[in-house]
Amino acid sequence: MLQIPVLREQTDLVLAGLQKRNFPNAAQEIQALLDLDQKRRSLQTERDELLGRANALAKEIGGLMKSGQKDQAEALKAETAELKSRTKTLDEEVQHLEHALQQGLYKVPNIPHSSVPAGRSAEDNEVVLEHGSIPQLPEGAQPHWELIKQYDIIDFELGIKITGAGFPVYKGQGARLQRALINFFLDEAMKAGYTEVQPPIVVNEASGYGTGQLPDKEGQMYHATADNLYLIPTAEVPITNLYRDEIIAEGKLPIKHVGYTPCFRREAGSWGADVRGLNRLHQFDKVEIVQIQAPEKSYEALEDMSQYIQGLLQKLELPYRVLRLCGGDMGFTSALTYDMEVFSAAQGRWLEVSSVSNFETYQANRLKLRQRTEGGKPQLLHTLNGSALALPRIVAALLENNQTPDGIKLPKALHSYLGFEMITK
Repeated sequence: MLQIPVLREQTDLVLAGLQKRNFPNAAQEIQALLDLDQKRRSLQTERDELLGRANALAKEIGGLMKSGQKDQAEALKAETAELKSRTKTLDEEVQHLEHALQQGLYKVPNIPHSSVPAGRSAEDNEVVLEHGSIPQLPEGAQPHWELIKQYDIIDFELGIKITGAGFPVYKGQGARLQRALINFFLDEAMKAGYTEVQPPIVVNEASGYGTGQLPDKEGQMYHATADNLYLIPTAEVPITNLYRDEIIAEGKLPIKHVGYTPCFRREAGSWGADVRGLNRLHQFDKVEIVQIQAPEKSYEALEDMSQYIQGLLQKLELPYRVLRLCGGDMGFTSALTYDMEVFSAAQGRWLEVSSVSNFETYQANRLKLRQRTEGGKPQLLHTLNGSALALPRIVAALLENNQTPDGIKLPKALHSYLGFEMITK
């Protein structure tokens, strides 16, 4: 979440950033938070003054008692009791205001980086680069939801039988392709200096608030209400929360983690051709990379992460493009996001397969994730993460782009993981 001193001291900058995001009623919302902050600080000042007066009276009472002036001491004791009662009331009022202020801050998104373009939707995103050529498919080429039936590698009907729509069953060569991609992505990340972790796939409420999924995406997460636990929408949540309430020792940065998890998203309100087949699922596999960086190095790290993910797409021999998301299409917690999209030839459209984002201090402020520098007080760090990669649309593009009359050719980078070079009937 945003820091109160930033709202107080850089109000115009905050309002300009929220305007770029098309955040409604920004001026009123920020002013309401500043009013709460002013009232809280005023009450804190009053409380501190009363505590100071009470401490001074305690010393004075001690002196009076020693000198035998008991009546005067008793009178001051009565005043002290009144001060303590008033202080307790002020403490409760301050706590109430602090809670209200925090709840209000939870509802305000991050401020976009200066390079983020203005815009309201995906149509306004900026194409940074395109790589590779669009494949020319043979006559009669099929979209992936037909190919998976022909080759009997993914079964949506079985998933519906077991669970419901959006929970496919991977079979035979399809299951091996999933496992090959996961292992390939993990191995590549470790070569790039990331340490693998295998986190829980359910998290508590504090973790959801720590990375900003709560309260913003509460309706999109599967919630186990009996235990108040949430199925993770991304490994970003548990991996970043490894460092909640931590002060990182100097010299321990950067922290770089990679993790594979299944991910769960309700995707309420999604329908239509764009979500057919593997294009939109409730459960899917994803490998995530996470970095914790010093503020002055985080944007260099973001570019490195983007280049790394592009390298994976190149090794998979997929045509792709990189987008810089506009203010209206960015995630709630991000300061700058790049999306990577691959071209799915049979569908004739670009499919998002990765988002890589810098959150600056937004998540770290919620997490209380800091570093103590030599001779200074702890400072908030920057958090970053990226999909490296999400599997469903990668699989869709691999199947569609590489179909031949003899089978589906698979990229050389996966051959040693698969034990075969082509999906056949």
